[in-house]
Amino acid sequence: MEAQVASWDEDRAERSVAVLKAVADPSRYRLLWALSERELPVSRLAELIEAHVAATSQHLAKLRAAGLVTSRRDGTRIFYRATGPQVRALLESAVLATDEAMAAADGETPEAVGAAAPQERSAPTRVTRARRPATEH
Repeated sequence: MEAQVASWDEDRAERSVAVLKAVADPSRYRLLWALSERELPVSRLAELIEAHVAATSQHLAKLRAAGLVTSRRDGTRIFYRATGPQVRALLESAVLATDEAMAAADGETPEAVGAAAPQERSAPTRVTRARRPATEH
């Protein structure tokens, strides 16, 4: 037990919080979910979250700074992917924690929520926002 507590030094805690902050946005969460399944170009990711390419690129920059995604260039296109299976595990852990918190709030047992249809947890909830009109130059 003592070894576990000692391993959580201040630097490690700050890095962990930076990762959680990077994921703490619905658009970035959805980007990560998609990128944990396959590599995609920025233009396709922008379509997925219904945002401009520039806004999507800013989200991706935050995810890259947190070490959650990597990129590669192919000509003029940039493709992104999750850095590894631990990214998907982080997202799924958030889903499970949410299920358990909701069950506790509703007075259900976590096992009852876990027995819910698996497809309910297969994708994150989609949050839709009104798109801002493109500005003309």
